[in-house]
Amino acid sequence: MKTCPYCAHNNREGVFFCEECGHPFVGDQEAVLATTRLIQQEAAGANRVAWGTAHFHQNARLVVRVREHPEALVFHLQDELLIGRADPQMNSQPDLDLMPYGAVEQGVSRRHAKIQRIDETLMLVDLESTNGTYLNGQRLLPNQPRMLRDGDEVRLGQLVLHVFFS
Repeated sequence: MKTCPYCAHNNREGVFFCEECGHPFVGDQEAVLATTRLIQQEAAGANRVAWGTAHFHQNARLVVRVREHPEALVFHLQDELLIGRADPQMNSQPDLDLMPYGAVEQGVSRRHAKIQRIDETLMLVDLESTNGTYLNGQRLLPNQPRMLRDGDEVRLGQLVLHVFFS
């Protein structure tokens, strides 16, 4: 088995690209990835949906990748996941603490956002953060849930995360 460093999917041995997210395992990763995806979409008749699935089944795991960091963070989400940065002075500890990823410098609030599980979907909610929460480049209104999909990009201030369902 070959584990993808981007989405943590277990792939068959010998594959050159992740079977889940398309991340390349060899060569100039950005160039190979862009070119390969275009060729694969043309070969498939471009039937592939551009958006990932919104279905988050009962036993699914949420995989979070922080841009420019190799390790994946994996969560078994039951109800909600609080995202922010720890503050020992205020006894504040979010479920996903982004302090090790430069949260202060990147503008992440202590209680920045949360991911809520509602039935078999996930919703992203900005918690009135100082520097905003963005979903695929669009700023979220505070306290207004937006549906999260497999492969979405989430930006908290200037810190970029990618989320995957597995």
